[in-house]
Amino acid sequence: MESTFIFPHQLFYPHPAISKKRKIFLIQDPVFFYDREKRLKFHKQKILLHLLSLYEFAEELKMSGYTVYNISVENLNSENEYKSIITKNNITKLHICDVVDSYLLKKIINNCKELGLRIQWYDSPGFLLNQTDVRNEFSNKKSYYMSTFYKKQRKRYNILMNKGEPQGGQWNYDIENRKKLPKHIEIPTISKFNYEKRNFEKFKNTIIRNFNDNPGSLSSFNFPINRQQASYALNDFLQNRIEKFGNYEDAISSDETYLFHGVLTPYLNIGLITPKEVLEQTLEFSNENKIPLNSLEGFIRQIIGWREFVRGIYCINGYKQRTNNFWKFDKKLSKSFYLGKTTIDPVDDTIKKVLSHAYTHHIERLMILGNIMLLLEISPDEVYKWFMEMYIDAYDWVMVPNVYGMSQFADGGLMCTKPYISASNYIIKMSNYNKKYWSEVWDALFWSFINSHREFFMKNYRMNMMVKIYDKKSKIQKNNYEKIKKQFTNLINN
Repeated sequence: MESTFIFPHQLFYPHPAISKKRKIFLIQDPVFFYDREKRLKFHKQKILLHLLSLYEFAEELKMSGYTVYNISVENLNSENEYKSIITKNNITKLHICDVVDSYLLKKIINNCKELGLRIQWYDSPGFLLNQTDVRNEFSNKKSYYMSTFYKKQRKRYNILMNKGEPQGGQWNYDIENRKKLPKHIEIPTISKFNYEKRNFEKFKNTIIRNFNDNPGSLSSFNFPINRQQASYALNDFLQNRIEKFGNYEDAISSDETYLFHGVLTPYLNIGLITPKEVLEQTLEFSNENKIPLNSLEGFIRQIIGWREFVRGIYCINGYKQRTNNFWKFDKKLSKSFYLGKTTIDPVDDTIKKVLSHAYTHHIERLMILGNIMLLLEISPDEVYKWFMEMYIDAYDWVMVPNVYGMSQFADGGLMCTKPYISASNYIIKMSNYNKKYWSEVWDALFWSFINSHREFFMKNYRMNMMVKIYDKKSKIQKNNYEKIKKQFTNLINN
């Protein structure tokens, strides 16, 4: 008998691997609930999102006439996790969408090989590029450049193009997208979603019973759990936030979590909406409404550019990235990073947002959290673990390139030409934070890092000026940096 396996991040509808002639098994694989191999404890809201969305998806399939079975995570504890499902149902062939997860892929292949099963694979609607495109675009390259890839994508899909040239005359408008929030700007509220009370309480109690030691709070859970809510959430962004998204996409606020961001990734990354649908809905909206080009282009770039770029690098070079440690850093991450008690105001505020909402925007992830973790010389494996555990939209394909490549430069520059670190002035420039104790510590960590790795930075054309600036500082200032750094590292590690 032929059957379809669907995993929690593949809630596409229509789904290319389903047929009314085949049974459908929704697999609550431990990879998405408690990753035993990596010893990950996922944010409570991420687990709740998976449980609720799987239930909604199953109901939608059943109402459409499909035969659906839910295989709960409790029933997948043996070494060969799929054996009982396969043998009980006399399955001889499986239909599965590309899982875009190297660990899960290996598990599926090994299970099926042991049981003599054939697998028919389908391209994932969760991405624009198919597997052939990915191999052609990302194989046999020593390094990757987002700008080059993005231009190809614009041309490939003929988006924001005018006779072969970029609309408006520029490929991107980043220079316009670095504004600080004005003092009295009105921040739109995110729409509130309603959930069926019985199921919500049932799954909430499941988490309290089985995952109570995991990070995060459930009280502020507010994410789409079905296709209708996902489409509504995208429309809410287009109607109320995209207009100012471009100007303030890099802005930081100690008081606000979402600002003008789309907050699409929690449901985009599990298939409740596809990038194709996002593009179609966005471009249709832009045809009927005036959206500033810097906002439209900036948002489109995230969908057809960065997201596809990261996935491609992961598929071809993810193993290389995650097994590299360019800086040879091996320090453990302090428990204070799980509590928001590092004494560094921007870091603690951001961590508290993550604990409450399982989400922060990209600049807070990169230039606050990733930045400080690199300056503290934390092991990249520790950083990967933290981001995987804390964010609702974190999956292996997301976090391997973003952590080992973009954030921690642990791959030595496979996808970035420089590490993304800064002194406190960048954060102050982009936020409502002022110079205080935290900024003294941050600057001490930054300049100490520059000096410790001066040989590397002297050879990096984008950052060699930092070494020259450091060398011009007084001996007293340099000694003070080392003193502050030592005091701080002792503080957070005790």
